This record gives sequence, C-alpha cells and structure tokens, in this order.
Amino acid sequence: MTPFRIGQGFDVHAFGLGDHVTLGGVRIPHSVGVIAHSDGDVVLHALCDAILGALALGDIGRHFPPTDARWKDADSRVFLRHCDHLIRDLGWRVGNADVTVVCERPKVGPHAEEMRRLIALDLGIDIADVSVKATTSERLGFTGRSEGIAAQAVCLLVRA
Repeated sequence: MTPFRIGQGFDVHAFGLGDHVTLGGVRIPHSVGVIAHSDGDVVLHALCDAILGALALGDIGRHFPPTDARWKDADSRVFLRHCDHLIRDLGWRVGNADVTVVCERPKVGPHAEEMRRLIALDLGIDIADVSVKATTSERLGFTGRSEGIAAQAVCLLVRA
C-alpha cells in the first residue's frame, strides 16, 4: 500500500448579488457575492475536492449534494471538517495543502494568513503545512472580466 496520496481540486462560482465573498472560511467585504447553494467558498470547495480525490471518495457534490436543502447557505468549514474526519478514519493525515485563488478582486493577500489559520485549525495541522495564495488571470477569461472567482488546490496525504 502506498505511503502517500495526492489529490487536486478545482472550484468556480459566478459573481452575483451580495456584499461579501467567503474564502477559506473568511468573510471578505466585496461589491458582489457569489451564486452558490452553500456559502460558495471556492477555497474550501477546491480543498475538499483535493482531499476527497486523494482518498478516492468522489467529489464534494457526492458528499454534500446541492439538491439537498440541508446544505443551503451552509458554512463550508463544515465540509472541510467532514473531510478531516474521513482522512483520520481511513488512517491518513495531511502532509500539506496548497490553494491558489484566481480573481481580479477581492484582494486575497490581506486575508491569506487568516485563511491559513482556519484551514489548519479545521484539519488539525500546523499552519506551516497550509499555503494560500492568489493570482489574477491578467484580465483574461471569466475571472479576468470579474464575472466570477475560482480556486485550485492540491493536498498530500501521508499514512498515519
């Protein structure tokens, strides 16, 4: 049995009515919100998909279907904590997690440390094992036109 597994995840949400976005569990004031069933946290959704992929357990929609009213406006930290339980129950631990947010706005940098702190807390790991960073798409595509926001994540799991 392999001593480690790697998973990758990607999530995207269109911008819509609202006054904030939630990224990595942090509520960030913004001129728009996101269109989503839950809180639309692309950071945590991408990270959950990376974890679930590493565990070969499908995707976030399988565990928290958008057709289920229980998850309407749900805090995505609940999803991440669920993934943490799966990691531990199956005999793994997080080696590290790396997330990249793609957007023109809001500015992610001022909030990255708090995102790292919350992710580390929910996964029971050291903050040094979590990276959150951002990039723009140089005004290209839907993120460049400020029509939405995206995130990609990778997670290394190691045998506990």
